[in-house]
This record gives sequence, C-alpha cells and structure tokens, in this order.
Amino acid sequence: MRYLPHTDLEIGAMLDVVGRKSLDELFCSVPEGCRCEGPMDLPEPLNEWSLTDHVAQLAEKMTVNHHDKVLIGAGSYHHNIPVTIASLMGRSEFLTAYTPYQPEIAQGTLQGIYEYQTLTARLLGMDVANASIYDGASALAEALLMGLRIGKKKPKVAISRAIHPHYRAVVKTYLDPSQYELVELPVDEDGRTDLSGLGDIDGLAAVAIQSPNFFGVIEDLSALGQTIHGHGALFISCFTEPLAYGLVKNPGECGADIVCGEGQSFGLPRSFGGPGLGMFACRDQFVRNMPGRLVGETVDLDGKRGFVLTLSTREQHIRREKATSNICSNQGICTLTAAMYMSSLGGSGLRQLARLNYDKSEYFKAQLIKNGAKVVFDSPTFNEFVVEFKADFRPIYTRLLEKRIVAGLELGRYYPELAGKYLFCVTETVARDVIDAVAGEVSTPPS
Repeated sequence: MRYLPHTDLEIGAMLDVVGRKSLDELFCSVPEGCRCEGPMDLPEPLNEWSLTDHVAQLAEKMTVNHHDKVLIGAGSYHHNIPVTIASLMGRSEFLTAYTPYQPEIAQGTLQGIYEYQTLTARLLGMDVANASIYDGASALAEALLMGLRIGKKKPKVAISRAIHPHYRAVVKTYLDPSQYELVELPVDEDGRTDLSGLGDIDGLAAVAIQSPNFFGVIEDLSALGQTIHGHGALFISCFTEPLAYGLVKNPGECGADIVCGEGQSFGLPRSFGGPGLGMFACRDQFVRNMPGRLVGETVDLDGKRGFVLTLSTREQHIRREKATSNICSNQGICTLTAAMYMSSLGGSGLRQLARLNYDKSEYFKAQLIKNGAKVVFDSPTFNEFVVEFKADFRPIYTRLLEKRIVAGLELGRYYPELAGKYLFCVTETVARDVIDAVAGEVSTPPS
C-alpha cells in the first residue's frame, strides 16, 4: 500500500503549478550529498504474525523492559493506569487525529478540553488553565517567555538549579538566541533553592521554582513566593510530579502567578519518553499573555449550553507575528486522558494515591537508613529522595539489575558535586518485597 496515493496526473498538475518538470527537479535545492540514491537496504516484508513475533523478540533484547521494577522517577513516573482509561480513550468519539480547525462544530472535543481545564485549575489552585503545551519542559520555557512579556522591559529570568536538568536545557535552547538573560539560582545544603542572591539581579521579570524539585525535595513555596514578589518579579512554579498536589499545598495556595509542568503521571504511560502533557495555568490578570488555547462555556441562541474557543493565541489562529506560542500540537488526546484519570480518581482518590506514594517512599527511606545508607538532603520529600552509601553502590546496582530491579539514578552526570549519590523513586506500583530486596542488598557485603 502506497503512502502517497496521488496519481501521475495529479502530480503532473502540481508540478505545472510550481513550475517544475519532475519530482527530482522539485527537490533540486537539496544538496546531492544529502540525497538517498538507489533503493534502500531493507529486509523483505513480513506477514502480520511474523512481524509480531519479530518485534517481541526485539523487545526481549532490551536491558530494561516491562518485566523490570524501575525505582527511578526523575521526571517520568510509572503509575497504575485504570483499565477504564484505555477503554474510554479507544472510543472513536475521543481518539481523534488532530486539532479541530472549525472547533465550534466539534462540541465534544471542546467540552473535553473544558473539563480538563477545570480539573487542572482546581488541582493547581489557579484561576485558569489552557490545553495546548507539548510537555513539561516546553511549558516551563513558555512560562518564562510569558513572564518576560508581562515584565516588558525587564530582560532577565531566573531558574532554580534544582529544576529538572532537561527542563533547564530546553529553557536555555529557547532563550540563548534571544536578547534575554537566564540566571541559575544555587541549591542549599537542604536541597532547596537559595534566593539570597536575588537582590543582586537587576531587571528580573520572573523566577521559576520546581516543587517537588529534581531531588524530590518539597520547596517552601509560600516563603519563596513572598521573596520573589518582594523583588518585583513574577513567581513561576513548575513540577514533574503533579500527583504530589494530592497531598501537599498546591502552588496557587502558595501565591504562584504561573504554574506549569508535566502531566504524564495522569494516565499516560512512560512510552520511552513520550508523549507527555504540558500542564499550564495562571492568574486571571495574566490570561491574555498565556500561550495556547482556552476553551470557555457559553449558551447558543436557544439558550443551550455550548463551548467555544474563548482565547487562542497560537500561530494557527492569528498572524504569526502576533502569536504568543508556536507549539503546533494541542495534545488533545493527552489532555482528555488526563481529564479521565483525574475524574476517575476524584479528590479523595488523588489524596489516597498520593499518600500511598509518600508512605512507600518513607518506608523505603527508613529501610535504607537502617541498613547504613544516608539521605543526602534533610528536607521533606514526596516519592523521591537522594541517598549516598558507605561503599561504592555500583556492584550492588549491577546485582540488582540481574534481578530485574533498576535501583536509582546516579546523579553525577547532571550534578558533578553529587557523583556517587543516587536518586530513588517509589510509586504505588512498587511492592514491599521489591523495596525490601533493594534494602537487603545494601546491607549485604559484596561477594
């Protein structure tokens, strides 16, 4: 089956319009060294069952697969996904291909986005939420750009060094080609952001803090927010694990102006790193500077309830130079999945699940300490924490890997000063016997 089902007549008509004689001439601007000449070196095609077996055999070759127990979070979390989510999302009414370009006709899609926005705003404690950002990292970058728009002539933004390293890298990619300046804020001995140098930064438009941060530490957002506002900057709070807000105060309660982060925990599998879901919310007063799209509720001429695109500042809807965002995916399927997940759990379910994550993490922490390990940062955590061991942990890590347990993330590649220290994560999917097995290996001397 061909993927480009155009007839020779149609292709010829297209070439006439653009003034080319052949498809080769159409692509003449591509340098010859970048072109693929001749047939591609591909194996012979397989039938369906043979292909299924082949892919299964490839999957078994992976060092880590679905049989393994992974005690790593670091921005991507393994949570139980209720079977109802897959069943509902598989329905043709929901599983659409892409953005509705005549949105008011697609009332079901708009209502789904509206429900997601409502649940997200409640979760984060904010006035309004959108449904249009690609993932948590780009959501943070967009939030900082939004802060610069609001700050107008203020050319600088600051981000905590305790923010996920990948998020900081994406922000740097966004801001490096611009006239704006990015400042990184240090982390103190407790694993929390140090704002003592904030007064030395002139022209500061916004400050971004992550909580729980990359080390799993819960930041004192209320105190940080007061300090940031005291210096005349916007307070941006970001996250990688939204489930934490089932247990700890949400950023809105702590005075955040903009809240953004990754929603993958809400019904989306890790799937080799994607897709993710950029959650984004702000105060009412800043809504016209918010990127993405916003669905609102209204009534039609007959007084019936309906949904419309209340605000859409993307390049697909307005002139390119007027757009506040050039993110082209509205993540509609992911937002609907997250809405179904939040609705399935409800407020009490979210609290119970968050408490289960916290309790398991604290139990694991206590077992490791009992067997000689030391928790690096003496601050409250949610379901992640950093540990150092008396001896080299690498032999134990290898032994556990042979038992199909991936025990933590070594932090040296991201933070050289934390080389040899490991970030662990425990969610509701990790059984007690797995926790005990890891703790037991820590207390067992290498053979």
